[in-house]
Amino acid sequence: MARNKLAGTRRGKSKSARYYQSNPKAAKKRDAYNKKYHSTKARKKYRAVLQAINRKKGTHGNGDGLDEAHQSSRSTDTKKQKQSRNRADKLRQYFRKKKKKKK
Repeated sequence: MARNKLAGTRRGKSKSARYYQSNPKAAKKRDAYNKKYHSTKARKKYRAVLQAINRKKGTHGNGDGLDEAHQSSRSTDTKKQKQSRNRADKLRQYFRKKKKKKK
């Protein structure tokens, strides 16, 4: 598996990133949780599906900096998206809670 070119290139500036940089014990606890979560069958399957689509569409390993991203949290539709944008899912529109309009 190819190494992510973006990994380790910048230090985070967010509040949580600064917290974990200054609290190694908390960072270790977070990393242990992430390791456990990302090794579950559901997460492995999720990654495998996207990787298969990436290979099928020819974007795997060509250095274009694009990933396949799900269109919505319930949809199986995907689109090409920059790796950095795709991996910042919490900022993406479909993860935000929609506010109900008042009449």
